[in-house]
Amino acid sequence: MEKLLNLLADGHFHSGEELGETLGVSRAAVWKKLKALEELGLSLDSVRGKGYRLGNGVELLDRKKIEAGLDESLCHAIENHAVTLHTCFSTGSTNDLVKEVSDGQPGRMTFCLAEHQTSGRGRRGRTWVSPFGSTISMSANWRISEGTASLEGLSLAVGLAVLKALEANGARNLELKWPNDVLWQGKKLSGILLEVHGDPTGECDVIIGIGINIKLSEEQKKGIGQPAVDLYQVCGKAVSRNAVVAQLINTLSHMLEGFSHGGFALYKDQWSEYDAFRGQEVSVEVTGRKEKGLNVGVNEQGGLLIKTETGVKVFNGGEVSLRKS
Repeated sequence: MEKLLNLLADGHFHSGEELGETLGVSRAAVWKKLKALEELGLSLDSVRGKGYRLGNGVELLDRKKIEAGLDESLCHAIENHAVTLHTCFSTGSTNDLVKEVSDGQPGRMTFCLAEHQTSGRGRRGRTWVSPFGSTISMSANWRISEGTASLEGLSLAVGLAVLKALEANGARNLELKWPNDVLWQGKKLSGILLEVHGDPTGECDVIIGIGINIKLSEEQKKGIGQPAVDLYQVCGKAVSRNAVVAQLINTLSHMLEGFSHGGFALYKDQWSEYDAFRGQEVSVEVTGRKEKGLNVGVNEQGGLLIKTETGVKVFNGGEVSLRKS
């Protein structure tokens, strides 16, 4: 099926006979594979005498195109095996995949991308919807030796890195919702999930999962379960998935390098410039308890500061939900 997609990805018509000959299978087998593509949510056009094509065309992940957009330092890191890049057709979760394929060596980073996730995860136990070829589903494995305390504010810094990568690809008027969502006009464009494995006081692996909506159908947006937007709508034109991935790896890698030396304090002021709810009345829910107050920003550890009737309270990540009042 992956070979079939590569043939159809140009958006041109291909006859069943041509596809069968190229793939070395019968026309009946080609038809079954085409039906399987439709079950993945891809739109197929079929015209008698012309053949088949993908209705909207699909830009598949291309490692060569991604590497062509990487900074020189990252290209050298890949050549020296300090950075590893994996792409795959389909997986359950890129967070699980990157954990499996990482070698666990200190000082190395692994990035995994998938065209499609069958069990993508979001914050607070939610499912992250990732239709085939319509999103970016990427996870990075970052090994640290200073324990989980050194990770305070990391999710916010990752959100900022994602926003900067999207800006570099033409997106404007983006905002950040604490602790790690990227919004456009109040709708979700990107989400982030961090998972930590290992010794809480020593060496541990930080799995950074990033999902970005690139081009979704209206039906797909409705299936997400909350107001969502894609990069096509934000930019008013098609944006290359491979170009976004390359810039995402660039900004994330440089941010992690800075974070390892100065923590979130280095990014606090810049994050605050994009804070979607700063200066607004908000409601915070944590472990079934609700607090209302004025959002007065974040501290140098990434904690959310809410001014209530009894004073300023600090909320940290995890199972905290933030909403406008």
